[in-house]
Amino acid sequence: MEQFTFYNPTKLIFGKDTLSHLQTEIPTYGKKVLVVYGGGSIKRSGLYDKVMKELQEINAEVHELGGVEPNPRLTTAQKGIEICKAEGIDFLLAVGGGSVIDCTKLISAGSKYDGDAWNLVLRKAEVKEALPFGTVLTLAATGSEMNSGSVITNWETNEKYGWGSPLTFPKFSILDPTNTFTVPQNQTIYGIVDMMSHVFEQYFHNVTNTPLQDRLCEGTLRTVMEVAPKLVNDLENYEYRETILYSGTIALNGMLQMGYRGDWATHNIEHAVSAVYDIPHGGGLAILFPNWMKHTLDTNVARFKQLAVRVFDVNPDGKSDREVALEGIEKLRSFWNSIGAPSRLADYDIDDEKLELMADKAMARGEYGNFQKLNREDTLAIYRASL
Repeated sequence: MEQFTFYNPTKLIFGKDTLSHLQTEIPTYGKKVLVVYGGGSIKRSGLYDKVMKELQEINAEVHELGGVEPNPRLTTAQKGIEICKAEGIDFLLAVGGGSVIDCTKLISAGSKYDGDAWNLVLRKAEVKEALPFGTVLTLAATGSEMNSGSVITNWETNEKYGWGSPLTFPKFSILDPTNTFTVPQNQTIYGIVDMMSHVFEQYFHNVTNTPLQDRLCEGTLRTVMEVAPKLVNDLENYEYRETILYSGTIALNGMLQMGYRGDWATHNIEHAVSAVYDIPHGGGLAILFPNWMKHTLDTNVARFKQLAVRVFDVNPDGKSDREVALEGIEKLRSFWNSIGAPSRLADYDIDDEKLELMADKAMARGEYGNFQKLNREDTLAIYRASL
């Protein structure tokens, strides 16, 4: 392992009927609250009314920002920043999935910054202060409810980047599995792919002596794979929703990555695709990750073999390490296909027309990836294999 410091100040409030905690958590920070949400699903589900009732109980002055996109856009965050500065907002409340939370993180930091908030995403400026915020999670996927990271799209320039700061952890996050019951099947599938991809990004590294971290990653993956097919066919099963919701949080709250740094190349590759085509993030990852695995297989065949045997139950008898590894990758592809995830860019009507543009976007910050450094030709090869 490498030297590390673990820091995660988010209070996790998990379980049924936990929304009432808003009444005790928010007053610590003030009365003026900006509620941030997406396209209206929380109104259809009744969650919006429940949240507003809790805020009324503490006599909060409520302002709203709806319409956050699935790939949250800079322009939407800028609207929220303007509201915060004009109204003197004390606290932000993100009610939704990872996109809503990611947008709220930029509003949080941008509200205390005098320049263009895009500078924070580009890391041209440092976050030195941020408005406090909490979350009410409605989708198991990104883990944004218990980490400091955020991904924002600048649609005008077709750029999509991850960023973060120690100041952009949620103060608290309320996770009630019943609030995920109304998530449709396709979004449930994308969330499952996303959380599994987060684990894969952390699993592939070049640091030695990480046996416990390996088992934590493998156990998380096996748990998700055991429950996911059941959940996809029984969307209002509390126990399945509960397990997947908790798995999504564990997958990216920092606990799996103590002592090393994961790869994160595939996320960079996918961000370039969805920056150009605005496809679902989880769908893009399902297409790209097995092809990244095949492309980088020879970097550390033993690690891929370990994954194949421990997670995908590949029998290694009479096979080379490479054959075992490849069989594991094919089993991942088969699993994602079995629950309804896409497997080719063609599933989103994406052809080779803009491969060069996507590669340019992926290479905007130079070579990337910590397991294996990828260059432009590597990027194009993975895109071509994904067509």
